[in-house]
Amino acid sequence: MACKGRGAAKDGPVLKKIETIAADGLAYPWAEPPAGTACVEVAPGILWFRIPLPFRLDHVNIYLIEDGDGWAVLDTGISNKATREAWEAIVAGPLAGRPLTRLIVTHFHPDHIGLAGWMCERFGMPLLTSQTGYLGCINISLSPNAMGEKPYQDFYRSHGMSEETAQLVATHGNGYLRMVSPLPPTFRRLVAGDEIEIGGRRFEVLSGDGHAPEQLMLYLAEENVFLAADQVLAKITPNVSVWAVEPEGDPLGLYIRSLSMLERAIPGDALVLPGHQLPFYGLHERARQLAAHHAERCERIAASCAQGPKSVAELVPALFPRPLDPHQLSFAFSETHAHVHYMVGRRELVWDRAEPESLRVRLA
Repeated sequence: MACKGRGAAKDGPVLKKIETIAADGLAYPWAEPPAGTACVEVAPGILWFRIPLPFRLDHVNIYLIEDGDGWAVLDTGISNKATREAWEAIVAGPLAGRPLTRLIVTHFHPDHIGLAGWMCERFGMPLLTSQTGYLGCINISLSPNAMGEKPYQDFYRSHGMSEETAQLVATHGNGYLRMVSPLPPTFRRLVAGDEIEIGGRRFEVLSGDGHAPEQLMLYLAEENVFLAADQVLAKITPNVSVWAVEPEGDPLGLYIRSLSMLERAIPGDALVLPGHQLPFYGLHERARQLAAHHAERCERIAASCAQGPKSVAELVPALFPRPLDPHQLSFAFSETHAHVHYMVGRRELVWDRAEPESLRVRLA
């Protein structure tokens, strides 16, 4: 399938566009994603395809924005042989040899920034991202074993994490390195409030927090299209976690604040192009669903704490009742911690520090 420019016809099969409202209150213009290295024009001059991921969440959405005689790229996939081969196939096939002009990375998670260094070198294009995203990736790459240091492991253990899970969290930096190629030595910083011109059209730059610090999003007002990265997904809730490097952080508070910002900044009928899963209509409805989801989880924590003080580890089953392997438990623990900090900040919970080496929270 060859993907061509704005208003041009497509060769080969085209995904059927639909306009039905699903049971969740959202509308999905496409019932299924593009297969393989095929791509589809989801808005004038904006192409969508998927890169596979070797995780339970098995893909990342990639968007290409027409930029003169080439394409600006939004996000990359992780750094591995399969992703490099997918990009070579996309450029040689669907893009019909048109060049890649620049790379915009939304945030520093490996599925979004992982191949940035390789792509910038391979296709001779500059990197545009947030300062936090660039430096966050550099920091982990320079100190992959930092989370194994005693202060960080003590933090997790003080909140009831087992030795096994604490050790797993300590290896996250090494896993990150296996999925991220070295970044280019320079980048162009994008900041919320900027406008960036791509192909003669002006995109507003927004940023959100909670899932990743200073996660970038783009809004094209003339087409009412919102490239949302991982801030708002249709079927799953983005991971929001407390990590030991910021032990007093309130990522859930930041995330809820970002959802409110999006409701004010972006029209409710915008086409949402997310970092995973299907594009959809219903941004305001989905933002409210996500806020309600987290409110319900806070209610579960309150109900558990009504039975007596609890450590973060003891609260994990209240939010994640199913059996978890150590890898899943590490994320469940950190997400539970985010809800606890949010509730402490709202004075719904208070820390019981009677035993400094074994912290618990109780109802305020």
